[in-house]
Amino acid sequence: MNNRENIDFFSEINRLKKEKNAIILAHYYQTGDIQDIADFVGDSLGLSQKAASNDADIIVFAGVKFMAETAKILSPGKKVLLPDMNAGCSLADSCRAKDFKKFLRDNTGRTVVTYVNTTAEIKALSDIICTSSNAVHIVNSLPHEEKIIFAPDRNLGNYVINKTGRDIILWNGTCHVHEEFSLEAILKMKADNKDAKIIVHPECELPVRMVADYIGSTTGLLKFTERDDADTYIVATEPGIIHQMIKKNPGKKFLPVPPVDSTCGCSECNFMKLITMEKIYHCLKNEKPEINVSRKIMEEARKPIIRMMEISDKLGL
Repeated sequence: MNNRENIDFFSEINRLKKEKNAIILAHYYQTGDIQDIADFVGDSLGLSQKAASNDADIIVFAGVKFMAETAKILSPGKKVLLPDMNAGCSLADSCRAKDFKKFLRDNTGRTVVTYVNTTAEIKALSDIICTSSNAVHIVNSLPHEEKIIFAPDRNLGNYVINKTGRDIILWNGTCHVHEEFSLEAILKMKADNKDAKIIVHPECELPVRMVADYIGSTTGLLKFTERDDADTYIVATEPGIIHQMIKKNPGKKFLPVPPVDSTCGCSECNFMKLITMEKIYHCLKNEKPEINVSRKIMEEARKPIIRMMEISDKLGL
């Protein structure tokens, strides 16, 4: 790796993709260079849909581990690579299978709706999966009298309750990025930019959501900035999405919200940013690290994911 400056990672990655019939799927929270090299950039729903429908032999996932596991579950015959196995997720880590099984035993008789930000083991314990793009639609697709468990994100779950009025018990998990946005900073930014609109991810806490002009998934936020007529946006989600916002809206200004405690003023996901162009190159070159999920877990986890995708397709999401 001492030869980093001598390698044109962009050219070499493109060469290896063609040579190996590989594609790169990247989440919006990746750095701009990774988004630009990717074959598809999207949120969790879009990435799941793309993982289930492609002609590649190899999928390189520029994201975090639960996303790569989902790709493997949906494309079990393909080789799925994750450039850094340490790219986890604080939200997924907040919901361990052993603890969740006990939670389910203590709250029987409820339909289990789990956010895609979970391990394959948690998905295997679920009735249906959702993403921030479709969580409200998924819950509304269930019979009104149906009682629900929603896991693991309590903030997204609270947002769904507010939108649907359903009988939902929440698992007490959070995302370390969205949980920490500073309401004080948002209000100051708004005071300094009076015409700016505040756009917020539903994983944010209620006080942050309450001051928002628009609440939506990363794709929802991106589309809002394209159709809206404001010139400036205060963005309360991981700032990787701003790369796409600028590309789609070159004349607009986007201001990332810092967390409550920050020496750098940044709100990046440390796990997402473990993925680099150099790691993607070596991953594709050596075809490792590879994601493996047991056949039993894959079979059980696939059912609720497919159920989600069928509902999403029916609703045109």
